Amino acid sequence: MSSDGAYLRFEPPGEITPVAVERLLWVLVGLSLVGDVVTTFVGLHLGLAESNPVARSAIEGYGLAGMLALKGVAIGIGLICRPMLPSTYRPIVPAGLAIPWTAAVCINVYLISTAI
Repeated sequence: MSSDGAYLRFEPPGEITPVAVERLLWVLVGLSLVGDVVTTFVGLHLGLAESNPVARSAIEGYGLAGMLALKGVAIGIGLICRPMLPSTYRPIVPAGLAIPWTAAVCINVYLISTAI
């Protein structure tokens, strides 16, 4: 079986490039990182508990520095792995960091709002 070269390929509309998407996602990583750290510590101050056992251990042992070190390790792994991907797929790295951290911020905000 041969291919005539006809296959579906997604091209973003307009001037949106993978580089622009990746840049936007890195901004979201920064915002979600700050949001997650802030809402986590606000929740802990209100008496809520950290559900992630690794993060809980880091926070109990080292406080804010432990939490920031954990986030730094995650970003470092992403930055080390990023060059291994074709440039078109590199936005997956910040997306893989931003999506769960943004979800954590939403969950934290909800839990804080119910605790107040």
